[in-house]
Amino acid sequence: MHDIADLELRGIPSMFVASAEFVTAAASQSLALGFPDIKRVFTTHPIQDRTNEEMQLLADKYFAEILACITDQES
Repeated sequence: MHDIADLELRGIPSMFVASAEFVTAAASQSLALGFPDIKRVFTTHPIQDRTNEEMQLLADKYFAEILACITDQES
């Protein structure tokens, strides 16, 4: 989150991707850093034990939403 805040301070539009387990933590930290509206996409949880193929499917599933965040469009 600190990296994303730093990029925003530099004028570089940013966003982050995390699993749904971290919704509350992400909201708290982004608020504490002064960036409560940082764009974010939450994937299904967990991700740490997924195979490469499963990760590719997740990437495909969330691609449009992530692209919308970084291009400032709605998915």
